[in-house]
Amino acid sequence: MKIIAAVDNNWAIGNKGDLLVSLPEDQKDTFRRLTLGNAIVYGRKTLCTFPGQKLLPGRTNIIMSRNPSFDKEGAIVLHSMDDVLAYSREHQEIETYIIGGEEVYRSLYSYCTEAIVSRISHSFEADAFFPDLDKDPNWKEESHSNTIHSIKGYDFVVYHYRNQNFKF
Repeated sequence: MKIIAAVDNNWAIGNKGDLLVSLPEDQKDTFRRLTLGNAIVYGRKTLCTFPGQKLLPGRTNIIMSRNPSFDKEGAIVLHSMDDVLAYSREHQEIETYIIGGEEVYRSLYSYCTEAIVSRISHSFEADAFFPDLDKDPNWKEESHSNTIHSIKGYDFVVYHYRNQNFKF
């Protein structure tokens, strides 16, 4: 599994149930390119941030919800971290990307082998945060692009989980 996120200088990802900022270039160039044809895992609250609460096309949409009666036509609804891990094991022919929000990131980031992070060069008012991978000894920065992306106000950073031999 991989994780993909856009964070600010303080590793913030959202405020009052919404994204901090829209990065259309990042969403098209990176997010879309990586996730098309794969599975994306996100929480019910993240679904609420999508225009019209529509599923993202061209992907297997997996929504995590603790509510056993929650249903979303066209999506797979899972109710626990163990369910997501089992799904990922059973569908290794596609990549599983964890895309948010805060609770989903925190529960699953330690099961991922790679984190693709767009680091926004700004600090926003925020109430939702991504784990600070720079301070987590299990994660190591592998690449950092500060050319094209930094001109647009963000850097593109890829982290790898140090122990990539683990099995979940």
